[in-house]
Order: sequence, then C-alpha cells, then structure tokens
Amino acid sequence: VGMVFQRPTPFPAMSIRDNVLAGLRLAGVEHEDEDALVGELLATTGLWESVRHRLHQRPASLNLGERQLLCLARALALQPEVLLLDEPTALLDPVATGHLERVVEALRERCCVVLVTHSMQQAGRVADDTAFLLDGAVVEYAETHRLFTAPRDPRTEAYLTGKPG
Repeated sequence: VGMVFQRPTPFPAMSIRDNVLAGLRLAGVEHEDEDALVGELLATTGLWESVRHRLHQRPASLNLGERQLLCLARALALQPEVLLLDEPTALLDPVATGHLERVVEALRERCCVVLVTHSMQQAGRVADDTAFLLDGAVVEYAETHRLFTAPRDPRTEAYLTGKPG
C-alpha cells in the first residue's frame, strides 16, 4: 500500500532523488539501477523534465504541486497494489490539480487507486466508483455516474443536492 497525504510531505533533509528512493531504502529493497528507477517514477508523475537537473537539491526548491508529485513518485517506488490518496489536491491550484488528476487516471492501469476527496466535481471526473461516507460510515457505494444521478439513499441525495440535514 502506498500513501500520499493532503499536505505534501517530502523529507526536507533529503534530496529530490533520495526522497524518491526513501521507501525502497527503508524497506531494505535494492534496485539494480536506481537512477533509471528515479527517472521512470518522476516521468510517471510528469515531474522529470522540471527536476532532472536538480535531483540533488532539496525538495524545498519545488513548488507545492511539484512536492505532491514527488510524494506520489516516492509512494510508487515500492510498486503498491493499492495507492491511497488523502485529498492530494486540496492545497493545489487548478492547473496542478488537473495535472495530478491526469496522473491518477494513468495510474489506474498499474494499481487500485483510492482517492479521498470532498470535491464532488473531482470524484465525478476521476472515480469509477464512489462511496459516500457520513459520520465514519459508508452510506452508499456505487458506480460514480449512478450514485451522482440516481442515489438510493436520501442522505446521499441530500448531500449531492446541497440540502441541509
């Protein structure tokens, strides 16, 4: 399982390169070509071109969106079967949000992506299936289109239509 949090959490004392490899090193996993792996993971997130000449700099040199993509690359290093994304775009601008959403769509080919979001629009754009949770319990789970157009639970419908309750 890989995890990316709402607030980008790169390791500040490590270089960009070492951040990508941190999970592998912590798990004691060796990779025969670390440079190629770093390049592949950064390319997967769309970050390679902007950082390839800065791999030995610390992540403080990156903007917020780039830091989040770095954290995503780090999470992918161990090839997780499940990738948990806890509101990964909550602090990002619309351009960075769109980029991260496109990356997430491509990642669905590699692993199961679980995305937590408060944005109904984002869920509608990127989710195959959606669960509506209320007070820590699953109220309704369905294919995204069906849940958004024909919710079966009145609490789901109230939330989707903005009715107080």
